[in-house]
Parts: sequence; C-alpha cells; structure tokens
Amino acid sequence: MTRSGTPSRPTVLFVCKSNRGKSQMAEALLRSLAGDDAVEIYSAGTLPAVGKGPNAESVAALADLGVDMSAATATPVDDDVLRRADRVVVLGTAARLDPVDGMRSGIEVWETVEPGEHGIDGAERMALIRDDIAARVAALWAELDAER
Repeated sequence: MTRSGTPSRPTVLFVCKSNRGKSQMAEALLRSLAGDDAVEIYSAGTLPAVGKGPNAESVAALADLGVDMSAATATPVDDDVLRRADRVVVLGTAARLDPVDGMRSGIEVWETVEPGEHGIDGAERMALIRDDIAARVAALWAELDAER
C-alpha cells in the first residue's frame, strides 16, 4: 500500500561505488524476481562513472543464473530517487552515501563478501559475490512481496 492507501510499487535504490558491479547485480536480480511491475528498481554509483557499461565478470556471473545485465549503464546517485526510495541499500563498504533532506528511508549497508581479500579472484570471486547478493536480494523481495 502507498502512503495514500492505494496499491503501488515500492521503490528500491541499490548503490555501490562505481555502479558497474554490485549495485547493477542487485538491480538485475531483484528485477528477475519481482518483474518490472511489482517494484520500481534503480541502481547508482557514488563515483562519476556515467556512461560506462557493467563489469564483464559481473555480467558473466549473472548470466550463469540466466539473468541479463549486459545493457546496464552506470549512473550517479540522484537525490530525487534518494528521496522517493522506500529502501536505499549500499552494497559493500567502499561506497559512502550521505542522507539527503526529505528521504523517507534510512540507508542500509550490505557488507557483501569480498573474496579478493582472501586471494580468490576471477569467476570464482564473482560467483561468491553474486551468491551473497542474490541471497540478500531474495530476502528483500520476500519482505517487499509480503507487504503487498
């Protein structure tokens, strides 16, 4: 239900540092679970990476699940989306995001795994990151779906 009492879609914003990997993965995973009609989904980065495509390893890791994020384009955080979002989720600890006046949501931080810190690289690293994000996104979708 919306604040006015009529059905509507919740708005979710995923944020990471570059918007080329983790936040794009979360957006694509939630879109694959919820579809385009149930949730308004955005992702953004705290760095000015506008116009750059997604990280190739992230694309490949999601493709293994049948989820396509290859057409994603990096975008910066938009204050209007921050204000509209019912959930704002920062993925990882590299991105720093300050609240803006008028936000209806707090800022959640998902401290995603970083296998690279343990010498795990390449496809194995991305699969571990993907699986961590996928589990968190599935839990978020279950929560949002229960509220509908």
